[in-house]
Amino acid sequence: MAEGEKLEAAAPEGAERLKAEKAAQKVHRAKVRRLFWMTQARVWHWITGAATLVGMLLFAVTGITLNHAGQIEGQPVVVERTAVMPAELLVHLSDAPPEGETAILPKPVADWLEKEVGAPVSRRTGEWSEAEVYVGMPKPGGDAWLSVDRETGDVIFENTDRGPISWLNDLHKGRNTGPVWFWFLDIFSVAAILFCITGLVLLWMHAPRRAPTWFIVGAGLVVPALIAVFLVHV
Repeated sequence: MAEGEKLEAAAPEGAERLKAEKAAQKVHRAKVRRLFWMTQARVWHWITGAATLVGMLLFAVTGITLNHAGQIEGQPVVVERTAVMPAELLVHLSDAPPEGETAILPKPVADWLEKEVGAPVSRRTGEWSEAEVYVGMPKPGGDAWLSVDRETGDVIFENTDRGPISWLNDLHKGRNTGPVWFWFLDIFSVAAILFCITGLVLLWMHAPRRAPTWFIVGAGLVVPALIAVFLVHV
């Protein structure tokens, strides 16, 4: 009977021990998962932070300059150059596309224009009419255009530069920046989104030890929302 009583007493103890071991294993697995995701969040947070640091500073600064564009107006610098195209080159403009259509300037003409007046018209499309060929060359922080009289060969090239602040503002907006900058902005935006998401994950993991975390995050959402709804006038 004594041995039976010992076995009966040992059975609940073994069950309790097994239950405690399973609970400990579950807690351990949860800690491992938490450590894994925290490590991943930290790694991707610093990678995206390092990759977007300069860009975010640029966009933050140009956000201020754009917001105060009226107070930081640059003085445009306009440079105009004129020339007369030789007859042997002017003949290349005799074969025009149909009225109202566009076409790239012939290479000999484009090379001459770039050399004589500094117009970067290579591979650019011109608007052709009976009287002239017009090439618009919009760019960040300025503008430029070129006109060639198809009868007389008179060339006018005008280049407008609005200064470095205007140039940076146009980079911020992606205005007249070309396809490479267009794709850079998309890739940069994805990296910045990952930076914010991984930052949110780290906030969530550290929030239990930092009481004001969600109050500050909520204020970052509520304050601009209230301003946008009640204080922004159309």
